[in-house]
Amino acid sequence: MDYDVIIIGGGPSGLTAGIYTSRARLKTLVIESYAVVCQAVTTDHIENYPGFPEGINGFELIDKFRKQAEKFGTEFLAATVKSVKESKPGFKVETEEKAYTCSAVIAASGASPKSLGIPGEDKFRGKGVSYCGTCDGALFKNKEVVIVGGGDTALEEALFLTRFVKKATVIHRRDALRGTKILQERAFANKKIEFVWDSAAVEIAGDTKVSGVKIKNIKTNAITDLACDGVFIFVGYSPNTAFLKDTVPLDESGYILADDSGFTSKPGIFASGDCRKKLLRQVITAAGDGATAAFACHRYLESLHS
Repeated sequence: MDYDVIIIGGGPSGLTAGIYTSRARLKTLVIESYAVVCQAVTTDHIENYPGFPEGINGFELIDKFRKQAEKFGTEFLAATVKSVKESKPGFKVETEEKAYTCSAVIAASGASPKSLGIPGEDKFRGKGVSYCGTCDGALFKNKEVVIVGGGDTALEEALFLTRFVKKATVIHRRDALRGTKILQERAFANKKIEFVWDSAAVEIAGDTKVSGVKIKNIKTNAITDLACDGVFIFVGYSPNTAFLKDTVPLDESGYILADDSGFTSKPGIFASGDCRKKLLRQVITAAGDGATAAFACHRYLESLHS
């Protein structure tokens, strides 16, 4: 057996799980995807994580998590997991290049931004279409951009983008935002942010790069053209769980079904963080999930040995 525990995902949940399993003297490997970036890493300012009254940059926070896990002996591998298969005793975790065996698996693979699936979106991806304001905001200095979405992420990113852009227009399908009140208040107070209500982006236009968006009013069906230099899309997330689709039950959206302790229906496979079906997806809940799943995993492995 290569490892006692393999943790799939290097975000706050996977790293917290690594801290706990390594402290329990379990030989632990965290497999981080080089294709999927942890959401927290791309968050410019996290202000609701306890212990940081002034807030903290997401990259800095996750770096602290990682260093703490390394301190206790967690090993790391950058790879994409293709599948998890039962391999008595234990499991075989297959990456693109190599397979690793372990006694237990903690899936902490997070979620990725959803796309709109509209004409022009794929064509202009990386040429004006973005899913990360923190990553790409500086590319749009003194330009006009569109933000699609009305939740916390859309508002946080819109506020961040105003550091660079001349104007940010938020397009939302409803006549009221879904984001938390404090973010709404900040967005409404920001003179660089405008809102287009009851509307959806139906096409992204341009030649070699984005030049505008076609917007459809959901109530009147009227189509209007809005000129812009970039489109930032924040309409929710899809769980990164394809590697488990034939191994453990998933819900209709692909989230892993697990109990409050992280147990899935497959003994030895645990789930934590944003890839799990749950109410709240935040850094602090992901970390809590990771700790709980690691503790449950430790007890599970102890029961096998006894």
